[in-house]
Amino acid sequence: MSRQEREVDRDRFRLYRLAVQNPVAEIDFVDRIFHQRHGRPARVLREDFCGTAAVCAEWVRRRPDNHAWGVDLDPEALGWGRTDALQTLNTDERARVTLIEGDVLSVETPTPEIVLALNFSYWLLHTRTALLAYFERVRETLPETGFLVLDAHGGPESLRLGNEARRICDPAGEDFDYVWERADHDPISGRQVCHIHFRFDDGSSLERAFSYDWRLWTLPEIRDLLDAAGFSRVQFYWQGWDAHDEPDGHFVPVERGEPDEAWIAYISAEP
Repeated sequence: MSRQEREVDRDRFRLYRLAVQNPVAEIDFVDRIFHQRHGRPARVLREDFCGTAAVCAEWVRRRPDNHAWGVDLDPEALGWGRTDALQTLNTDERARVTLIEGDVLSVETPTPEIVLALNFSYWLLHTRTALLAYFERVRETLPETGFLVLDAHGGPESLRLGNEARRICDPAGEDFDYVWERADHDPISGRQVCHIHFRFDDGSSLERAFSYDWRLWTLPEIRDLLDAAGFSRVQFYWQGWDAHDEPDGHFVPVERGEPDEAWIAYISAEP
């Protein structure tokens, strides 16, 4: 197979799933905070901007009465989810996932107990008006015991242009380098253009496998908009550190964040 043929053959959605997503950890987190708040597990989850719906798939694996709805505008990503991600489920589990090609600002679904918008996906909404409208829509959809869960990142590193590479182990194929490129940033509007590249040991690559034009929202802006949308309680969760000063993957509620060069946080909002 030629280098060009190898580049075409590689599955960008599968590579993204390996390099970026961690549905097990994400569902562990939302399960934990919901149970701590209400003393019981949630049953109905909606994944907004769901892409390949990997989180939906993990949700229905957890319990036999869990149901998930995934919403996204991208038919290609949803198609991959149906033919690949959901094929890892058994027949009963697949029957409890519904994928909808639609707009999160107008979609109608059964009432979810948890709404997720992860991987900074809601940053595709560039303006205060658009993000407030989304938060208001979710607030109207949730029951009083519901949660909206978001993630965010920041720190000085998030403003610097350039590339960051990380080695990814592929258990079913060849290892590769995941490269995150921050290509442009406008300090006035907060908008950024970023790309994901995948590069392989044989010299081949998938350049700009994914590209993003989004706004780098700050935590105070997000909190203010959640408050304006009518959420009554907003909580931030910060990642801890292990004995080697590496992120430990465990997020705990905080009132004050740490001014790290680069940080990731979760946000929960309750009606």
